[in-house]
Amino acid sequence: MPTRTARTAWNGTLNEGSGQVELSSSQVGTYDVSFPKRAADEAGGTTSPEELIAAAHSSCFAMQFSALLGEAGGTPESLEVTADVSLGPDPAGGFRLTGIALRVTGEVSGVDADTFVKTAQAAKETCPVSKALTGVEITLDARMD
Repeated sequence: MPTRTARTAWNGTLNEGSGQVELSSSQVGTYDVSFPKRAADEAGGTTSPEELIAAAHSSCFAMQFSALLGEAGGTPESLEVTADVSLGPDPAGGFRLTGIALRVTGEVSGVDADTFVKTAQAAKETCPVSKALTGVEITLDARMD
């Protein structure tokens, strides 16, 4: 299996500095990062580690869920997955991820709503990104359209 690479160039202090994160393997882009914007409600045109984790988690979950639905006899027509990754203070000092909320809706033929929800739960537990994030509480809201 392949290894994927991202690179970050950072200049300056945490609060006054900034950087750029490059998605090196895919070469799809370079994105600005900044701690003050990371910690603010408005991202102001920059990304953050939390947004990148949300992108990784939502896409990984969608792929795993699609595979498991197929194994359960379903045919996914469409899935929409959102991952909200929250950053907050760590009681031990600094910051930590305080939670991840996954939401999925979808049009799937060949399975009922109960199977959809059970399969979504299995996907949440078995997608590689979920496995990597076991130290963070992950919630799931799954509904068929």
